[in-house]
Amino acid sequence: MKKIIPILLAVFIISCQGNAQKDEEKDRQKQEQFEVSKTDQEWKAELTNAEYKVLRKAATEPSFSSPLNDIEEPGTFVCAACGNELYKTKHKFMSGTGWPSFDRAIEGGVAYGTDSKLGYQRNEVHCARCGGHLGHVFEDGPKETTGKRHCINGIAMDFEPEEK
Repeated sequence: MKKIIPILLAVFIISCQGNAQKDEEKDRQKQEQFEVSKTDQEWKAELTNAEYKVLRKAATEPSFSSPLNDIEEPGTFVCAACGNELYKTKHKFMSGTGWPSFDRAIEGGVAYGTDSKLGYQRNEVHCARCGGHLGHVFEDGPKETTGKRHCINGIAMDFEPEEK
């Protein structure tokens, strides 16, 4: 009986250290780092459900689902949450992955972090202004330019055509 009480106490303490608390702390810290900072409820009210899942919870849209895949006209891709300029059409390329891909971002438009959700570390791309999750950057882009492939969720962006 004396051994059961410490074991139960340890289980109770560990169970109080759940992911919900860690996620809330991570969200709070993320809000403090960016120029545009809103509560989770404010983001939910402003974004569509799909935008919210990708931009605020780092989900991934289905491949080949974005109309932005087909855009070739000159213009700028901006963050769907805050309007920050992220990518130019001239740096977009067809990667065959099913997501809009770019070999570079607009300087100062994106921020980088890492995630290990799939069991290995990936380079994550965020909007530098609001912290919204955009996608990931890989080292398999066009060798003749940067060698990078910014694989970006189309739902995380809007497109603004270049004025003629």
